Amino acid sequence: MDTKALWCLSYGVYVVSTVDNDGKKATGCIANSVMQVTYDTVAVSINHNNYTNTCIKKSRKFGISVLGQNVDDNVIPIFGFQSGREVNKFENIKYFEKAGLNIISNSVGYIICKVDDILETETHTIFLGKITDCGVLSNEPVMTYEYYHKMKNGKSPKNAPTYIEETVQSDELSYRCSICGYIYKGDITKEPEDYVCPICKQPKSVFVKV
Repeated sequence: MDTKALWCLSYGVYVVSTVDNDGKKATGCIANSVMQVTYDTVAVSINHNNYTNTCIKKSRKFGISVLGQNVDDNVIPIFGFQSGREVNKFENIKYFEKAGLNIISNSVGYIICKVDDILETETHTIFLGKITDCGVLSNEPVMTYEYYHKMKNGKSPKNAPTYIEETVQSDELSYRCSICGYIYKGDITKEPEDYVCPICKQPKSVFVKV
């Protein structure tokens, strides 16, 4: 079974933002499974392991930043490959606030929702959100998941529904980033000490030989 066939489905790339249980800390994560259900309702799928999942359940609200092809380079590494339990994801990100939720400033558009219903699956929670506000911020092309993979050489976070672990030839010297799964082909030990993963921006110390 070639699960890459799922990449043929139409996906976008989004930052789903929310707040922690006391409303004092903003957090969020990258999502590609966002769809319109009715004229005023959208569905968002978030992995059970994501801190954002826990926070949405407690706050009962979330925002969606629709990312464009020219989104700042640090947005996907921060929101896709780091945990809000450990870092303040918005610390070095340009954003503005809508209804108590942070929205990425150079997004194509935004959608603000209150949780209307919740559906649990084995690995993900599907949040049905009633739209309370939305707006268009730019006319630049949106970033599709296909564009992210083919043009940005992007990788899927391990918690993403579309994550596929990349394989290497057994006789090929390679190292795998333990955070995002990026494969470095060659001898990474020869890279300078300040080398970072081109996808998740983590240091070379997180790479393991495969």
